[in-house]
Amino acid sequence: MPLIRTVQINPACRLGVWKIAEDEAFFKEKVNISSAIHHPHKRLQHLAGRYLLQELFPGFPLSSIQIMQSRKPYLECNSLHFSISHCGDHIAAIVSSQGAVGIDIEEVKPKIEAVSHKFLSPDEQAFIDPVNSLPHKTVCWSAKEAVYKWYGLGSVDFRENMHLTPFIFQPRGFLICNFNKADKNARLYLQYLIEDGLCLSWTNESEDITVTTTAENAASRL
Repeated sequence: MPLIRTVQINPACRLGVWKIAEDEAFFKEKVNISSAIHHPHKRLQHLAGRYLLQELFPGFPLSSIQIMQSRKPYLECNSLHFSISHCGDHIAAIVSSQGAVGIDIEEVKPKIEAVSHKFLSPDEQAFIDPVNSLPHKTVCWSAKEAVYKWYGLGSVDFRENMHLTPFIFQPRGFLICNFNKADKNARLYLQYLIEDGLCLSWTNESEDITVTTTAENAASRL
């Protein structure tokens, strides 16, 4: 099956979603890389993800992909920034030549409701639409997963380090996430859509936030 969705976010950034209906041989014809993954379906997801990168950016240097300790794949030369997400037979990928990006694809399923207290703060829980609680919370989870991949260094508390601004649930829309860690403070603008029981979220744009100390703020008023 070909790409089931592509989005040209801007001239330098593009995403795509692929539904796997092929076997390993199909992907290996174009993805000439070895995989140490033993589980057949996970290996198929891995190959399909690499294949999708080349579909989005022809000539993508697959052989140059490295893996961080956090398990984030990256290019050491930073010529392209990318993120990949798997959900069953669906693969989502985003590639940018400008800066860090993140993408996530999730199935809308009850377990997200059951663990929502672990990734949503009380302020975030307060804006959840009670009529559409599960899909609304799924969007929140998926958006935070996309931000986690954008950051890439691991050790992120989804409740403490990521704060979503209130947004009304719709099948597709935009939201803002404020990311706060000792080494990084940023505001991220994300887009999402829910379709056929799946939620897709991705980073659209980000901006660094300068954090000044109380002493510096006091000095500026003198």
